[in-house]
Amino acid sequence: MSRWWDKYGFRLITVVLALTLALWVKQTQAAFLSEIYYFIVSPFESQQQITLEERLTNARILELEQRVIELEQQNQQLKQLLNYQEAQPAKNITASVIGRSRDRWWSKIILGKGSQENIQPGYVVVGIGGLVGRVVQVTPHTSQVLLISDTTNRVGAVLSRNRQLGYIKGNGSSTVVMRFFDRVTDIKPGDKVVTSTLSKLYPPGLPLGQVIPGENMDDTLEVKVELTAPVEILEWVTVLPFAPKIN
Repeated sequence: MSRWWDKYGFRLITVVLALTLALWVKQTQAAFLSEIYYFIVSPFESQQQITLEERLTNARILELEQRVIELEQQNQQLKQLLNYQEAQPAKNITASVIGRSRDRWWSKIILGKGSQENIQPGYVVVGIGGLVGRVVQVTPHTSQVLLISDTTNRVGAVLSRNRQLGYIKGNGSSTVVMRFFDRVTDIKPGDKVVTSTLSKLYPPGLPLGQVIPGENMDDTLEVKVELTAPVEILEWVTVLPFAPKIN
């Protein structure tokens, strides 16, 4: 017997312990092993959770910072526009730009105010820097504006320094072409261009832009003009009541 025990006793004890452990695990539904697994894995999961929370927090901080910057920029632009408007008649209407077509970026914008705010077709639209365009279509809550940079647009213009008359033609960019009614010999880069008294669609004296350097400026029929109003990035504008002089 002692020989049998010496030979098989350890195996018997091992089997009994294994069966006992298996029965206990079954009865406890592996809760003990789950606890062991939890203590082994939880440090890694906790670290992953912390990392995820940090990323979300950082993303939220970046979002809030961007919103603050955006609000500051809009506030600055609106302040500049309101300062410009203080020098204008009280009937002027401040409106936000709520839409523009990507494929016609330089052609039209849509404002967030319309006939309910007494805006009418023909009203003139200005922004920071000068003339932007004119209202061509109105709904109760929106207004469509044809920009002076549109290739179909023409605006009567004059050089402020020497009063040379002509008109500007939209070029689908921030640069337009000014064409004179006669050859001009006295023209310099930086000469200011404003709307002329001959214009029927716009009041005179509104800033348009300034002449940029080009070839044959000593004797020319046309020059390039850089618009002073940044029509490509405007977010706020002022609508001026105006009755076009169309017969």
